[in-house]
Amino acid sequence: MEWSVNNAFKSYKDMEPKSTMDMVLIPNMDTIDIVLGSSEKGNVVPSAKPRKKTMTSVYLKYFETAPDGKTRRCKFCGQSYSIATATGNLGRHLSNRHPGYDKTGENVTSSAPQPSTTPTVIKKPQQQGRAPQVDYDHLNWLLIKWLILATLPPSTLEEKWLANSFKFLNPSIQLWPGEKYKAVFREVFRSMREDVRASLEQVSSKVSIALDFWTSYEQIFYMSITCQWIDENWSFRKVLLDICQVPYPCSDSEIYNSLVKVLKMYNIENKVLSCTHDNSQNAIHACHALKEDLDGQKMGPFCFIPCAARTLSLIIDDALRTTKPVIAKVREFVQELNASLDISEDFIQLTTAYKEGSWQFPLDASARWSGSYQMLDLVQKAGKSMDAVVRKNEEMLGNRMLLNTAEKNVVNIVHNYLEPFYKVISEICVNTPPTIGMVIVYMDHISDTITTRQPPDWLKNPAEDMAKKLRSYNNQVCNIFIYMTAILDPRIKCELIPESLNSENYLEEARAHFVRNYYTTPFSSMTSGYSSQDIEDGGAVSFAEEIARKKRRASMSNATDELTQYLSESPAPTKTDVLEWWKVNSTRYPRLSAMARDFLAVQATSVKPDELFCSKGDEIDKQRFCMPHDSTQAILCIKSWTQGGLKLKYKSTEIDYERLMEMAAAAAADISSAGIDKKQK
Repeated sequence: MEWSVNNAFKSYKDMEPKSTMDMVLIPNMDTIDIVLGSSEKGNVVPSAKPRKKTMTSVYLKYFETAPDGKTRRCKFCGQSYSIATATGNLGRHLSNRHPGYDKTGENVTSSAPQPSTTPTVIKKPQQQGRAPQVDYDHLNWLLIKWLILATLPPSTLEEKWLANSFKFLNPSIQLWPGEKYKAVFREVFRSMREDVRASLEQVSSKVSIALDFWTSYEQIFYMSITCQWIDENWSFRKVLLDICQVPYPCSDSEIYNSLVKVLKMYNIENKVLSCTHDNSQNAIHACHALKEDLDGQKMGPFCFIPCAARTLSLIIDDALRTTKPVIAKVREFVQELNASLDISEDFIQLTTAYKEGSWQFPLDASARWSGSYQMLDLVQKAGKSMDAVVRKNEEMLGNRMLLNTAEKNVVNIVHNYLEPFYKVISEICVNTPPTIGMVIVYMDHISDTITTRQPPDWLKNPAEDMAKKLRSYNNQVCNIFIYMTAILDPRIKCELIPESLNSENYLEEARAHFVRNYYTTPFSSMTSGYSSQDIEDGGAVSFAEEIARKKRRASMSNATDELTQYLSESPAPTKTDVLEWWKVNSTRYPRLSAMARDFLAVQATSVKPDELFCSKGDEIDKQRFCMPHDSTQAILCIKSWTQGGLKLKYKSTEIDYERLMEMAAAAAADISSAGIDKKQK
């Protein structure tokens, strides 16, 4: 949309009458001047005294003549005067509104009479080739963008000294009251939610949803619902549907009711293929009720699965249970390293001398998996340097951080025991989003690790608890639904399927589901791709080869042959991009690719793995915990939607922040240029 002072945010201005404050947004506020504006035209009454013509050339260079030839506009603030206005009035305008610019010529005098009233700004459409004006509403919309990106409630702008800071820059600046910000956020949320709903109506494939839960400082229980699907270009798409307050006592029925309400709001009940939950019993029961509901309405197959990342997190907590006191000591040492430049330099010099590796500061000292494993890593790989640093800085650190031989031995055993977990979690965090098939393979590897290793006596009880949680996870994912999802991963197919999931009947059930639900899939809904051979040939093939390929495609007209042919080929390398593989091979398997689009969207985790295992999750939890109830839904949803590519929208107006910043940059350049001209003269 085109922005101008006259039409920008017109829909919001219509909410209540007010005068508009015009300002130029530039980095250097010293040269900004703000004047009172009006929506009606006004004329400054010229003095009856004749004005001297000798000052015309001095003042007119700061004014431009409008195309109609009837008015002149100030280049700094847009103030308009009749073309017949004497130049003395122009000089007084510069003296009052832009001090210093009235003294740039030798003929300028300071004895001109001052106007008795403040001149009224006549707002005209922007002219190309000059810095546009930005009013106070523009400033407030930029502050809204800041609140969204920083995940801060509107009440932040009610803080007294923040308002005083703006007043220090310019006393005329006016921010909206807090209630007005809240009203705008609510309307933006409603407007953007309609765009999300419209986009979901265009989705032609099945979708997968995921649930996450947390409690705020107000002791309000929230549930976030995200939706993921694969579009026709074989790209993952993900959108936050809602942040729901789950009423107390937060039972399974309350979770179920909130979930159903959101699915109906977005009209996707008949598109949902799976739900990934957080492993809590209430969520499991709610998903079970949803499955019974969808099965009763014959909406199609539906499955719910536990979050693999949360399962791994619980298993790791069991493994670290016996080493928490030691890890606490090491974490305290690391925090001292991060806080003191002298101590960290000592550590770097000592690790170099002892050849104990290279360490990047600040070290991760979070209480999450990434930080805890780094504590173990530090002890095992840089134990000598740690002891030397503590002894050298004994006066500051004391001896409490020194580890004895037994503690170091415990750390080394746990570190070695958890190394496979470290590798698996690193893979899951890097490969976002991880497919359910590959996650099942990783979890099977973890299961083998726990059952085959013989831990010391003090680690046997935690190991048993770890194995119990893994068995519970495997029991929930060992079904035909997950089997079909796994074999449609071209890296896995049937060859890498874990033994616990490789039932003799699953393949025939998968074949029956494929024929029953995808045999009549129209080819037109599939994205045209290129076969592997087409890519090898550079897209140019002979006429004879075209005929041969046509014959081969015709021989695969039976739907069951697509699945047979797909499974008969060797799995793709593990580094293969799954969606890119299907995009390339969709013409070879037009019906099977439709099934792959549905099932490969199933989410293995209910949260992003790096948000659960890495330190950045601390910031997310803090934002969620501290957000007041009257802002939680709107702020978190709008932030997610804008990060996903949706434009911030107020009613029918799209808020073009790029244009706003262009206007600010143009204004800054104009005033900077004027300042240079002033110095040169």
